[in-house]
Order: sequence, then C-alpha cells, then structure tokens
Amino acid sequence: MSELISDQFFSILVAGFLVGIVVGLTGMGGGALMTPALIFLGVGHTTAIVTADLTAAAIYKSGGAITHWRQGSPHVRLATYLIAGSVPMAFLGPWLLNGLIDDPTQLENTLKMCIGIALLFAASTYALRLFINMRNVNSGGGDPEANPHIRLVPTVLVGMLGGLLVGVTSVGSGSVIMIALLMLYPGLPAVKLVGTDLMQAVPLVLAAALSNIAIHGLEWDLLLPLVLGSVPGTILGSRLAPRVAQSIIRRGIVIVLTMSGTALLFKAGLHPYGEGKENLEAITVAAIGLAMLFLVPLVWGLLRKQNGLPAFGAPTVAELEQTPPRRAV
Repeated sequence: MSELISDQFFSILVAGFLVGIVVGLTGMGGGALMTPALIFLGVGHTTAIVTADLTAAAIYKSGGAITHWRQGSPHVRLATYLIAGSVPMAFLGPWLLNGLIDDPTQLENTLKMCIGIALLFAASTYALRLFINMRNVNSGGGDPEANPHIRLVPTVLVGMLGGLLVGVTSVGSGSVIMIALLMLYPGLPAVKLVGTDLMQAVPLVLAAALSNIAIHGLEWDLLLPLVLGSVPGTILGSRLAPRVAQSIIRRGIVIVLTMSGTALLFKAGLHPYGEGKENLEAITVAAIGLAMLFLVPLVWGLLRKQNGLPAFGAPTVAELEQTPPRRAV
C-alpha cells in the first residue's frame, strides 16, 4: 500500500477533486481539464497521464450514463451509430501513434502537441455550441424532434473522429462530439443530446483506456488518487451546481482551455520566438488569458445584439445551454 502513496499522491488527489467539482458544476471539462493539469503538475509521463485519465473517466462517466439511461433520455439508435465509429478508432488510435513514433521523447512531444491542439479545438467547439444555441433562440424553427431521421454516414464519421481524438489525447469525448451532434441534429432536445453523448462516451473511453493500458501499462499510483479525488469532487459539484453562477465558470473554462492548449504547444517544441525564450512564451500565454478575459464578453455582447438579444443579461449562458435546440429553417 505504501508503494501506491507516492510523493505526488496528494497533489493528484487535490487536482482530481478540484477538476471533479468543475465537472459536477458544469458537466464539461473532464479530460480537457484533467490531462493538462496533471501534465503541468509533472506527475508522470504524458502517456501514463492519458492512460490514467481515460481509465478514471470510464469509471465516473458510467454513473452519469446510468442515470440518463434510467431517465430514458439517450437516443439509443443514434448512440449505437456513434459507438460503431468511435470505439474501433479509439482502440486503434494509440496503436497507430505508437507504431509511427518509436522514440519516447518524440512520442512525449507529439502527444503534448496533439493534446494542445485538442484543447484549442475543444474551447472553440464550446464557443460554437453557445453561438448555435443563441441563434436558435430567435430562429423561429419548429418544435424539438425527439426522434430525428438518423444520418448514418455523417454520424459514424463523427464517431470515428471523436474516437481517434479521445484515443490519442483523452480530450473530446464530450465537447467535440456534442457540437457535432448539435449541428447534425439541431432538433434533438437538450436532455437527449446530453444523454446520448454520455451513453456513447462510456464504451468510447473504455476502449481508449484498454488500448492505452495494453501499450503503456497502468500506473496505479496515478489512477488511485485521481479516482479518489475526482469522484467525490464530481458529487460535490453536482450538489453545488444550483447555487453557483455557471456562466462565469463556463467562460473561465474556455479561457483556461485556450491558455493550457497554447502552453502545451510551447512545451511540445513550438517556439515562435526561438529556443530559450520561455519568458516570452509565458508572457504570451498570460496575454492570451487577459485578452480573452476582457475581449470575449465584449465580442459576445456584440454577437447577441446582432441576433436580436440584449448585449448582456437574459438569456444567460446557462439558459442558452438549457434551451432546447430548434430545427433550422
């Protein structure tokens, strides 16, 4: 037992707990926040972190999927087609990457580069999701469609893209697939959108976890504190959610994802100012965060006004997230 409690045990436990609270509060940000947090803590190789994060996600996502299943919210046929595309790619992705890159240092840098790009992609897809919901508020479309016509090929392709992304980086099981579903099926009610995404996410992250475990092994001294921290954190966050202004947290997540993604690109070897300019790179990351902190609300206000809504106020970000999508006209 003492071998499992390493010097970094409590750092991982606290990180898992804090990220779990955010996941419970907002329903987003699991892999997108946990993976970079552990990388920046320096608790292990990137391959080990991705493997532990995927394994932990398979555990705590199962609880959410079971809850939605009991409530009857997933669209089972749609989730089945997503799984048909995502599970094989989630399993094959790590093997493909490992086969293409045999140098451990190069593999570390490539993984960090992929995760950095995935984080920036996740931040942009979340912003796009809010924009689509805002457009739908005044679109004048029809009622939500509980059972839309399934577009087989695009749905399977979305699953394949999401599976490859998750298998390699552990990021994207919620953010990327969610926005793709919203664009493919704009009439799907919000509760079915979330339930379907959670249902397909469990076999997706499980396949990705098993593949990474087979290649890299599983470091229990990473997994145990991660699970022990994230599960109670998620439960606490879920109970605090009704009392917290989620719009501020969600905007904060987008800023953190953008800063983390940029910082990981620098750590992976992307040096726009040349080698040995870490101070300039740190200043760049901080400047991006400050710019987003002040400029994003202004840009968001202008977009709201262009769509016939007040620049600030109702409907809030949280209300837009809960707005049932309408069919495009």
